[in-house]
Amino acid sequence: MKYWMIITLLCFQFFAFAQETYLNEKPPVFDSCKELPLEALQNCFDTKVFNLLFENFEVPESVVVENFKGEIVILFEVEKEGTFKVIYVDAVHAALKTEVIRVFKDFPQVTPATYNGKPTYKQYAITLKIPLVDQTVATRDLSIQNNTEVNNALEIEAKKELERVNANLQTYTNKEYSSQLNIPFSHEIYSKFDRATNLIGTNSHTAAKPFLYEDITAYHDFSAENETLKKETNTWVGKKIWNEHLVQVQGKDYWFTVDPILDLQVGKDTDADFNSTFNNTRGVYIQGGLGKQFNFSASVYENQGRFAQYFNEYAESIKPSGGDPAVIPGRGIAKRFKEDAYDYPVAEAYLSYSPAKFINVQFGHGKNFIGDGYRSLLQSDVASPYPFLKLNTKFWKIKYTNTYTWLKDIRPEATVDGAFLTKYIANHYLSWNVNARLNLGLFESVVWTNTNDRGFDVNYLNPIIFYRAIEFETGQDAGNAIVGASAKYKWSDNFNMYSQFILDEFSLSDVTGGNKSWKNKFGLQLGAKYYNAFKIKELMLQAEYNAVRPYTYSHNTVVLNYAHNNQPMAHLWGANFRELVLIGRYRYKRWLGEAKLIAGIRGFDVNDGTDTFNYGGDIFRDEVDRPFDTGVAIGQGVKVNTINASLQAGYLLNPMSNLKVFANISYRNFNPEAETLSVMNNSTVWFNLGIRTDLFNWYFDL
Repeated sequence: MKYWMIITLLCFQFFAFAQETYLNEKPPVFDSCKELPLEALQNCFDTKVFNLLFENFEVPESVVVENFKGEIVILFEVEKEGTFKVIYVDAVHAALKTEVIRVFKDFPQVTPATYNGKPTYKQYAITLKIPLVDQTVATRDLSIQNNTEVNNALEIEAKKELERVNANLQTYTNKEYSSQLNIPFSHEIYSKFDRATNLIGTNSHTAAKPFLYEDITAYHDFSAENETLKKETNTWVGKKIWNEHLVQVQGKDYWFTVDPILDLQVGKDTDADFNSTFNNTRGVYIQGGLGKQFNFSASVYENQGRFAQYFNEYAESIKPSGGDPAVIPGRGIAKRFKEDAYDYPVAEAYLSYSPAKFINVQFGHGKNFIGDGYRSLLQSDVASPYPFLKLNTKFWKIKYTNTYTWLKDIRPEATVDGAFLTKYIANHYLSWNVNARLNLGLFESVVWTNTNDRGFDVNYLNPIIFYRAIEFETGQDAGNAIVGASAKYKWSDNFNMYSQFILDEFSLSDVTGGNKSWKNKFGLQLGAKYYNAFKIKELMLQAEYNAVRPYTYSHNTVVLNYAHNNQPMAHLWGANFRELVLIGRYRYKRWLGEAKLIAGIRGFDVNDGTDTFNYGGDIFRDEVDRPFDTGVAIGQGVKVNTINASLQAGYLLNPMSNLKVFANISYRNFNPEAETLSVMNNSTVWFNLGIRTDLFNWYFDL
């Protein structure tokens, strides 16, 4: 059956110069048109294209059955080589698009268009109406149609097409700031908006970290901050160094950024046998989003380093079974690099999804932190990254955080056939803004292992149950439950106080008896922050006191300690200590400054061959090995007075990637009352400088 065809053929150019005369340009020429005069070539080309379409186009059967009526807009190009190429087909039915491409594929090669005598490409458009109309009518309409009218109509179509093509490519608008991505948890970064989130009356929850960008943008304008810090530069290189992500792409429903990660340091430890310290980190940091509810992030690090002597010795003291020489605190298991350095690859990544406004779900490999202080007695970020599943739920004045983690015990006594023991931690943290000034928090956590093929116990998946009750149901020795509480009071917009209390085990009768029983395993944190101190803008002062009694975080089943990869999951020092932390931070434009002093008392095991008792500082030991049941006090065992002090100055190179240059000098004095084979007097001055992408906290105040 023959159909009728009406084709309006347009002739317009996207990239050629305006037509001044026919002498400047010449249209594409079919072989059958070559003998015609110049002024007739365009009409011959139009007619020939029309004839080829009419003779070869077959309306698909599926379109015929539907009795479809409509238009097909076809954009095509005659290339410099004289071949035809379909650029775009706007049609309701996919079958019509396929048929258009098939027809044009069979077009013969022509002599290409020329401009000033040189071959060039030209682009055209055709509007094809369905059902088709008789050829003679179409030819007649084409021959009498006003060329200006055709070009105007096609110019409108072309603009529409360009808009459709460019619809998915947009100017990057700092999409991460409105996303469900985590703000990289660095104490330096978080100090920028610490005051803004602690103003009286704000309904913010500041303990469970990292924060989501979308939660903080209500209190801190990241885009305005970056605009203030922006350096004027017109070059691509300058923009990438000072102001922008290396790669930043944004479309209608997606965006992503890519930045390099650097941590290149060189330094000197006055107490070391080697000449210098160094760290050589290279990596890549990727962030992105799909739609408004789904985000992703990944950071991959390749590292080699040699640190201060005391840090290297500690790293080797917590080495895993299996022959690897060390665990780099906060980073991971290391292999030997050269003779006295370490190679320690690290990878962190997570997916973030918000199915509703009040809930966010994350699954990934990284760290978490609970608290308002420099330290945390509940859950800290001092250990290596680990797999986790986290749910954050917010409504009214409540924020409820559930975290499930998969950890490893890598000690020889916990390793079977070369495989590290897997253990799990599930915790709940409830934050409640009681009023405009007071926040209270409740915490509970439980540690259990894969003993007896228990695996991940589904009993702990219930997000609103009390873990202590589950521990009784599954057996009191099946898990190690810990509970805690926190409080924060906003004295003014520039001053607040915070606290934590952790309870591992408790005997009321022993407390009232005043005998300092070993069963009273608890810790306390008290702290305060002073913003814009002494009316100096951007100067923040912080004071914090931490104390944890002996045997806290440990268990009579040693694999149930509160730790991962031979590192504590709470305070860096484990237990049996008290400390005072003093910190001052100052920012001026891109300049950064920090001063820190930490003074403490710690208690270590003697381990001299005759005294092998557990004095409560090592959370990896069995508490059954204690030397006495009463009279237990902080600092028992080998008492050590320790001081860590540091000064750091830096300059923020790029606010988007948190790349900075810095210089740091630190002093550490480790002074035991009596030296043993494992506890020795040490005094260190460590100077280093470098360039670093600041994405995480790294604690050297051991």
